[in-house]
Amino acid sequence: MRNNHFVLLIAFLPFFVIRAGVARNIATANSRSAYYAKDSITKNGYTLIFISKDSAFSALTKQRMISTFFVVYPQEAKRFNPKTLKKIKFVVDPSYEGVAATGNGIATYNPKWLKDHPEDIDVVTHEVMHVVQAYPPNSVGWITEGIADYVRYVYGVNNLKANWALPDYKEGQSSTNSYRITARFFAWIEKNVRKSFINELDQAMRAGTYSPEIWKQKTGLTLDELWNTYTQNPALELTYR
Repeated sequence: MRNNHFVLLIAFLPFFVIRAGVARNIATANSRSAYYAKDSITKNGYTLIFISKDSAFSALTKQRMISTFFVVYPQEAKRFNPKTLKKIKFVVDPSYEGVAATGNGIATYNPKWLKDHPEDIDVVTHEVMHVVQAYPPNSVGWITEGIADYVRYVYGVNNLKANWALPDYKEGQSSTNSYRITARFFAWIEKNVRKSFINELDQAMRAGTYSPEIWKQKTGLTLDELWNTYTQNPALELTYR
């Protein structure tokens, strides 16, 4: 009886081997069908992996995103974090419902947003700054996004055509409103209080040493005092590209 079982097992082995091979092939096919295009571009020591899961994604927008990356990312890295990642991945994903999001060196973009706002190419400038930031988990969110939009203002390549601008100060705003409101405050500090402050703030955030005392230590004023001074005279000459 044991011999018969052994013969049956041998007889079925090719079937199992074939089925395993088919399963592997199906898995590989499914993995490949998860995206419509994948490109790898390397320039000056940086590599961008561009993955599109949208078959209708604009080839022109794709090229503009790639070009923007290779213009702005090296500048951001040089100024803020020369040890930043050398390989970044972009994923254009129709299932993502936001505008864009970044984590672990992967920036995900909503193709519908880019189709509806084709000039908003500097969303790339903002998102890849999050890679450069590499702040520890649970870092102060309004500072994180404020710096990223400040960087978009400084290094953006198409903000003018995108009609993207830092908003004028209005009563009721707060330093912690984040994004463009905070970014304008940061630009004001850089011009009127301490030129190196944004770099110092970024370094403290990355090192995990940020505390509210940094404002007083570096500028001579607390955050609230700085904001109050800003609100009294928020005039700021801004230049966009």
